[in-house]
Amino acid sequence: MVPQATQVILGLLINAYRMEVVMKLKGRVAVITGASRGLGREIARLYARAGARLVLVARGKSELEDVAQELNTVTEVLPLAVDVSEESEWIAKAALSRFGQVDIIVNNASSIGPSPMPRLEDYPWNELLSLFRINAVAPLHLIQLLLPQMVARREGVIINVSSDAGVEAYPGWGGYGASKAALEHISRVLAKELDGSGVRVYVVDPGDMDTEMHRRAEPGIDLSHLPGPEYPAPAFVLLVEAESVPLGRFEASQIISSRVGDRWLTNP
Repeated sequence: MVPQATQVILGLLINAYRMEVVMKLKGRVAVITGASRGLGREIARLYARAGARLVLVARGKSELEDVAQELNTVTEVLPLAVDVSEESEWIAKAALSRFGQVDIIVNNASSIGPSPMPRLEDYPWNELLSLFRINAVAPLHLIQLLLPQMVARREGVIINVSSDAGVEAYPGWGGYGASKAALEHISRVLAKELDGSGVRVYVVDPGDMDTEMHRRAEPGIDLSHLPGPEYPAPAFVLLVEAESVPLGRFEASQIISSRVGDRWLTNP
């Protein structure tokens, strides 16, 4: 079920900002990684509501099945309980075999690494390699596998989920931040290489959220004052349907507030 606050946000977005639609989600196929919980689950809910067909990827089989069961009442869903850093080829093959094409990739799956997060001087090198594989290399590999059919059709949207830790230097966040910085630069170079192809490449900073992943990053810290992942999720709808630039780095809160102001923050 889409949370009531999110429904209000989307309603305000639709009513307050009538623009030419670049790509309607209805009937499109979206691959969303990290889709069993948190932000990935909320994006999946909104895409389903908008009529997109979904390939949902996550390691947690039980949680993923719950999400798939919920959304199967709304749209066609292909749940794949696999590790994207190990099974990208199978994900791409399964998605294309089922739906024939993929229009949107949301690279949301990521890891913070060891918890609590170590300083760079103490970071185990093997853990750092794993972190870069999950947060930077795996997203690129999935893109590589699904990109040719996007380029052939001259349309597609790639959204890579990043963090302010990818651009700001926070003590203790060096491993995670460096891997997200790598993902951001991959996105910039990829967009330059795809110039004129019709494929859009976006980086999104969803902002601080009260999620399980954030709680693992900062164990023992009260995060209850932070918004849940349902608040930045509508930005991922707007980027597909209402944005036209071929490359951009966006903060989710700014995308939303630029459309409807701060009304939804004070009167959800």
